[in-house]
Amino acid sequence: MTTADLIDIPAPTATTPLNAITAATDDAVRADPKNASVVFAAEAVATSGVASQVSARQFSVTVDEPATLGGADTAANPVEYYLAALLSCQVVTYRFWAQRLGIQVDSIRLHAEGDLDVRGFFGLDSSVRPGFTQVRVVAELSGPEPADRYEALQEFVEAHCPVLDLTVNQTPVVSELRITD
Repeated sequence: MTTADLIDIPAPTATTPLNAITAATDDAVRADPKNASVVFAAEAVATSGVASQVSARQFSVTVDEPATLGGADTAANPVEYYLAALLSCQVVTYRFWAQRLGIQVDSIRLHAEGDLDVRGFFGLDSSVRPGFTQVRVVAELSGPEPADRYEALQEFVEAHCPVLDLTVNQTPVVSELRITD
């Protein structure tokens, strides 16, 4: 059983345009299940030092490290972008599910921080993983709803946020090395 089976998709209105996207997606997937598959892509090119320029569609971001990690501190580092990706994905997910559930949210403010032991990255201790050992997210919502409605909304966000899913569930990654001239 899917979430769509549990919750009817409300008809879109002028104040619930995100429901139109959900309804259109539901229609497209029902017409052809292949329409559910989407591929996202990004490319990175090393620039100076440990910095890189990353492109996704027509957008570009610079990634660097602080001086203590070998960079020139010209931009956020990869794990900071991960935190930004997690928070921004949760904002999107809060917006979609608030409309879907008919919950009024006047403001959304999120904060995340993660603990990283650099011994894993630098190979100083093979028992230490190179990634975050814990990430903490605080969501501050405001609006006229009772607290239990916002708590229910948070449960839907945690169940449906794609970037959170990438973190809490193992995602296969296939790497290929190409040597060029």
